[in-house]
Parts: sequence; C-alpha cells; structure tokens
Amino acid sequence: MAVIKIKENYCKGCHLCVPVCHNNSFVISDTINEQGLYPVKFREGAECDGCKKCAIMCPDVAIEIYN
Repeated sequence: MAVIKIKENYCKGCHLCVPVCHNNSFVISDTINEQGLYPVKFREGAECDGCKKCAIMCPDVAIEIYN
C-alpha cells in the first residue's frame, strides 16, 4: 500500500486527480484552504496502489506518493 500526502494549500481545486484515480480514493473537501478553494482529500478508508496517475495529473504538484 502506498501513502498519499496532499498539500492542501497548494491545491487549487481543479479536481483533475478525482476521475484519474481508478480506486476512487479522492473526494472534494468541505473546508476551504488558504487560497479560499476546496481542495481534494484522500477518502477515509480508501486504498492507494501507488500508480501515481494523480500526482502526474496534478498541475500544482500538490500530491506526493510514498511507496
């Protein structure tokens, strides 16, 4: 299992990572970040296989994946 870290204050809320994740591991947060935007967050209980598609898709490099 991989570990995902989302830098919420870097996330501009484009949500490009949400449809890319084949595990449906991302949801849109209900709290705003420092930019006043709704970032993504890793869904509670979700699993990550470390494919890194979300990190590659993120234009702001707000997602880090550790295997």
